[in-house]
Amino acid sequence: MNDVAVFVQVVRSGSFAETARRLGIPPNTLSRRVQQLEARLGTRLMQRSTRKLSLTNAGQDFYDRCASAVETLGDAGQALMSGNEVPSGLVRVAAPAEFFDFFPMECLADFLAKHPLVRVDFVLSDARADLIADRIDVAIRGGVLEDSGLFARQVLDAGLDGLVASPAYLSARGAPATLQDLAKHDCLVFAHPSGRATWRLSARDGADTEVQVAGRFSGNTSQALRKAALAGLGIALLPAAITRRELSAGSLLPVLPQFHRRGHGVHLVYASRRHLPSAVSAFIELVADKFGELSDTAAKP
Repeated sequence: MNDVAVFVQVVRSGSFAETARRLGIPPNTLSRRVQQLEARLGTRLMQRSTRKLSLTNAGQDFYDRCASAVETLGDAGQALMSGNEVPSGLVRVAAPAEFFDFFPMECLADFLAKHPLVRVDFVLSDARADLIADRIDVAIRGGVLEDSGLFARQVLDAGLDGLVASPAYLSARGAPATLQDLAKHDCLVFAHPSGRATWRLSARDGADTEVQVAGRFSGNTSQALRKAALAGLGIALLPAAITRRELSAGSLLPVLPQFHRRGHGVHLVYASRRHLPSAVSAFIELVADKFGELSDTAAKP
């Protein structure tokens, strides 16, 4: 039965190396276990090459027959252990470079105090991490998600992006009265060699308008544009979730508030929602709960 379970895991992960990483068993041991299973069954289950594994017809039929049974047995064991399992071990997290500019470090401190056997390793970068190759347990991603086999849990809804600027900028340059007036202003845009961008904005009646904007400052993250807006460098189009504090404090002011852009939200992305280590599950719930609070706060007038 153990060899059958190993076979199922190898098929699901697509390689002996990845299965070895997940199970903590040397790849040669896994290969030998599958060979022993093939010897007992008297048939070849897999075709092996240096690049990939492929199932024989017999292997596919055997996998189809036994995979659900192996999963059921695993679920039964997990259910019995889950009540007594204490979260422990390392959780590797991929997040945007400026993640802790809007996620309170105090929440992570409380989490680690509550789970003293857990360690958290953050990989902070605006580059999109490869969860398998980089050994990432969970990634925190904003924007449009790629179509992949990964599981994604939305923790912050799309919300609305709005135009904002500092009081100093509006005092010096005046507030635009129409969208067309934005062409006369310094607008803070995502980095592009031309320094220009096209903003597609919706009015309250649902009508969409495109406007060409430009400015002398551009950046590749929303947080960089937020800081530039606070410094009085221009008008930015930013998610409400990252400007709510400044708008409440008056350090940023809304510009043309009758126009907005639909955002993309924030997701937690991980390889599977089944058989997650308890430490990873606990971390996911922490982030989901905190982003839920952020969403509730942003929704309040």
